[in-house]
Amino acid sequence: MSDLPKIRVRDLKKSFGTKVVLDGVDLDVGAGESVVVIGQSGVGKSVLIKCVIGILQPDSGTIEIDGGSITNPDFQEMDEVRRKFGMLFQYAALFDSLKVWENVGFAFLQHSKMKPAQIREVAEEKLRMVGLPGILDLMPSELSGGMRKRVGLARAIAMEPEILLYDEPTTGLDPIRADSINDLIIQLREELGVASITITHDMVSAYKIADRITMLFGGKLIAAGTPDQIRASDDPYVRQFIHGSAEGPIKDE
Repeated sequence: MSDLPKIRVRDLKKSFGTKVVLDGVDLDVGAGESVVVIGQSGVGKSVLIKCVIGILQPDSGTIEIDGGSITNPDFQEMDEVRRKFGMLFQYAALFDSLKVWENVGFAFLQHSKMKPAQIREVAEEKLRMVGLPGILDLMPSELSGGMRKRVGLARAIAMEPEILLYDEPTTGLDPIRADSINDLIIQLREELGVASITITHDMVSAYKIADRITMLFGGKLIAAGTPDQIRASDDPYVRQFIHGSAEGPIKDE
């Protein structure tokens, strides 16, 4: 791993009106490292990764990718930086009117001069990597939930990114299909060497795929450690969350 973090976030703040969502978040992700951000629904996990990829602009703070700030007001190369990213959205976010190969190759269709036959070849290669060969011409409506997630993963890796962002990758899946997605995330990290941030409230998934787990609460990352360290944490907020207990300092609002 390089000494320079692939992703470096410092004092990141983001509010929507009077609601403070991120209140001084610091986070480093090394090259090839899998970091999982846990926390309740609505605490700002998705906001964090949308700021990292540039979908949302933070109110203040800095985000660096490979040592270069993307939060400088004069920064003009966000499109180039985004090419380093692949993202799996919570519900795969496939285009229902496009065939599978068009979904996987969407970035090439929009931003390259590649011919359809070439894009189909890339799509088939990526689909094979996620265990779905031979489905190029199916429509999203013909896919199960687990298959849609895999197609979403194939799209996320289509342009061979250096960083993968996963937004609740196991949401809506039964435990067997969820574990299959976990295995794919591990496989892609090993085969592609990507850095990744995964946001989830699924602790089974978090323990399996993470090199490091951190917890977002009250706008801040309040704990960080290896899966074993988080499992053994005596922090009452962490313990309540990882055990899914109604009793504790976190109140259901």
